[in-house]
Amino acid sequence: MKFTLSWLRDHLATEASLERLTDALTMLGHEVEEVDDPAARLAPFRTAYVRACEQHPNADKLSVCTVVTPEGGEAQVVCGAPNARAGMIGVFAGPGTHIPGSGITLKKGKIRGVESQGMLVSEYELGLSEDHEGIIEMPAGTPQGAPFAEQAGLDDPVIEVALTPNRADCFGVRGLARDLAAAGLGELRPLERAAPTPGGHASPIAWHRKFSADHAGACPYVAGRHFGGVRNGHSPAWMRRRLEAVGLRPISALVDITNYVTVDLGRPLHVFDADKLDGDLAMRFAEDGETIAALDEQTYTLDSEMVVIADRRQAHGIGGVIGGAASGVSEATTNVFLEVALFDPVRIATTGRKLGIVSDARQRFERGVDPESADWGVHVATRLIQEICGGEASEVVAAGQVPRHERTITLRPERVGALTGVEVPEATSADILDRLGFEPERADGRIATTVPSWRFDMDGEADLVEEVMRVHGYDAIPEQPLPRDSAVPAPAVSFAQRRAELARTRLAWRGLEETVGFSFVSSRSAELFGGAGDEVRLANPISSALDVMRPSVLASLADSAQRNSDRGFPDVALFEVGPAYRDATPDGQATVAAGLRAGRAHARHWASGERPADVFDAKADALAALDAAGAPTDKLTVTTEVPGHYHPGRSGALVMGKVVVAYFGELHPTVVAAHDLREPVAAFEVFLDALPKPKKKGTARPALARSAFQPVVKDFAFVVDADVPADNVLRAVRAAGKDLVSDATVFDVYTGEKIGAGKKSLALAVTLQPRERTLTDEDLSDVAARIVDKVRQDTGGELRG
Repeated sequence: MKFTLSWLRDHLATEASLERLTDALTMLGHEVEEVDDPAARLAPFRTAYVRACEQHPNADKLSVCTVVTPEGGEAQVVCGAPNARAGMIGVFAGPGTHIPGSGITLKKGKIRGVESQGMLVSEYELGLSEDHEGIIEMPAGTPQGAPFAEQAGLDDPVIEVALTPNRADCFGVRGLARDLAAAGLGELRPLERAAPTPGGHASPIAWHRKFSADHAGACPYVAGRHFGGVRNGHSPAWMRRRLEAVGLRPISALVDITNYVTVDLGRPLHVFDADKLDGDLAMRFAEDGETIAALDEQTYTLDSEMVVIADRRQAHGIGGVIGGAASGVSEATTNVFLEVALFDPVRIATTGRKLGIVSDARQRFERGVDPESADWGVHVATRLIQEICGGEASEVVAAGQVPRHERTITLRPERVGALTGVEVPEATSADILDRLGFEPERADGRIATTVPSWRFDMDGEADLVEEVMRVHGYDAIPEQPLPRDSAVPAPAVSFAQRRAELARTRLAWRGLEETVGFSFVSSRSAELFGGAGDEVRLANPISSALDVMRPSVLASLADSAQRNSDRGFPDVALFEVGPAYRDATPDGQATVAAGLRAGRAHARHWASGERPADVFDAKADALAALDAAGAPTDKLTVTTEVPGHYHPGRSGALVMGKVVVAYFGELHPTVVAAHDLREPVAAFEVFLDALPKPKKKGTARPALARSAFQPVVKDFAFVVDADVPADNVLRAVRAAGKDLVSDATVFDVYTGEKIGAGKKSLALAVTLQPRERTLTDEDLSDVAARIVDKVRQDTGGELRG
């Protein structure tokens, strides 16, 4: 909902500042989304007198203007506008001024050899329109050096608020003014324009309602009147400025009046060119397949659930949504018929959704409008039409009855404190409700209220409590800590969900792109990844190629890699966190973080050669996901027992105790060939459900502990049997010096004649990090001896000489 400050002040007599008004709107529940103050944005631009204008000596289409600046001095401006001339009053921008339309900041310079000290601007350069054919020319008599925004009537701030769906009464400026008045920011002005206006003749057009008794609520009431001898020219400048400020394009006086009342009072209207109608107008249901050419230049096909306004020949409007082009008003219109109707909100919402039309009328009708506005809306429109377009109004004609809306709700004053924690005196509550239009009556410790016609969202006592607190101020609610023994609700995100999200984030950091695939694949793909039993085969698949629940997330990723490769993208790095299915039991579904790298791990580059993805990329990805999920990666062991879809000898399993928490490695050549991929393809699977929960509450990772002492890095080289995994040696090193060893890595592997057949040499870098004191030579010798002994004991390795 948009409106201007001056528009608000038409309804609210207030001296409150713009900031105070916007703050109050937000506190009342109408969140202010944006305030656009053109006066502040256009403050650097001022009117200026052009004392002289001469031909540029070096350019036929440029002129050199002498401008009297707002400070009283003179500036030389090179101008290319065809309407620049001596004696005119333009709009001047000096050096250092930012030009919003072009995005440049002015500075002194030379244009074709002539110095220019500023600019005479166009509407385009100020961001006001697309007109850049000439500079702005102010009317004669405009004061010299005055703010341009003030002289052009652009000093009216535009306020945009986000309305909640229940506050349809605030879909008009008056509704917001009423709330502000209730909050003590001014007095609500009386709506004098709603006073009855007599007619001078009988209307030549009457209203009819053609509904059965069961569907009378589709349009319970419609009113209007005929106007003869109107002049449909331009609407007044003040009305055009306000409509443009809220994003509505002025069209003609009659159309602008209906749009203005819609925004001003939340009362949609429509006018027909009476000379284009054939007889009376009727509210009826459309016929299935009936069409109408609407004012938005689109033709719509209707059904029998939609209300239309029609004469004897055709439909002239979709009730509560949009008017028809056949009876639209134009500059030639001299006779007008006015429509002010009530419609069923649910039916309007359904019609708008079916047709895909979002109009100002639909927005208001589907939320509900004040039923009494169907009567006073006629008179508001009458006054504006006669003031702006002239003409003679007929007597009011109507059909149906205004629905009864009288309701009484009683408030027990103590319920305000019980529901909100704020004790509001009974008199204060009654006063607030009175200012909101509820006509309260106090008796026997109760406040009986008559719900105003515009507040059809009110349902019970709790709604009155909300109204009291909304105006009294939510900031008055005291901060109250929960009792220590109170039940704290469970977190919305479970530990398993949080762990999966952490793994997902870490894999994305490592450069893999997330995919979201179907949980079912083809039988062929399932067989490649371990197969699937009949119990997870789909009885009614959406496609013959998606007929079984996937036994591995890698099956979906391999299919995705194949589709990418077929389209010219063989180098991919993909991952998915999702379910895999072993059987149809409740425990047969596992949450798996799986990834796949196909093609080159690194593209060609001058600083490093390209290389394919390999088993170590897959292992690093798996360890990263496990680390993010809180697994103790330094305590995992590696085995070679892997499923058949991995390459034997180029794959492994990460095991915690006896539980497999991850597989990694290159995919089996059979699997790669079946997907028409280039070898190798590195992949991994991390079984998040297999990871234990942390023993301590909170984070599973210990707090980072910095040491003030210098670390020491020592190198070791051990000769072991060729079939001894390097991981076994690293584990022995860490176990030997768990109080000092902070890191241990393999940096070289050697096999050859110098160490004998069936042997290999592993070179390790071991980081020793003291915590309590600086290490002495004796300390280093002791820990080195322990490391050598432990490696010999656990792996049979000897320190290489």
